Amino acid sequence: MNGNLFLDAESLYVELLKGVRSMLTPGTRLVGITSGGAWLAARLHKDLGLDGEAGSISSAMHRDDFAQRGLADGGQTKLPFEINGAHLIVLDDVLYTGRTIRAVLNELFDYGRPASVKLAVLVDRGGRELPVQADFAAARVALPASQSLALAKTESGEFNFSVKA
Repeated sequence: MNGNLFLDAESLYVELLKGVRSMLTPGTRLVGITSGGAWLAARLHKDLGLDGEAGSISSAMHRDDFAQRGLADGGQTKLPFEINGAHLIVLDDVLYTGRTIRAVLNELFDYGRPASVKLAVLVDRGGRELPVQADFAAARVALPASQSLALAKTESGEFNFSVKA
């Protein structure tokens, strides 16, 4: 069954904007996980008036299910700034098991050693399999394990969610 989950992604984005703004320190860099997190990072970067550009990071090469998923993750890592010593905020659309975050941290450390890494997500749906926790979540929802929650972006740049069984 496909459908729209009653979560207003644009309202949650406003909450995420406030949360990320409160986490910023001078020189903080934003890094979005492909693809939903990268969309969020790019829009936040613009709305916060930050210098340079946001980075994007793929979890594909470090996933423990790489054999099943392959490179279908939808993007490559692009970090247009120095990672060593940087203060980073990693952004993702939906936090679930924690496996994507583990893979992203491995990918990130392939590029250097940041001074700090914080995690901000649009939605935390629980169901953790690894000890990973967001520093900021705009919303927390509970869904059965049989359902997935996905962020979508319209041509005009607006966000919405879909839930799939």
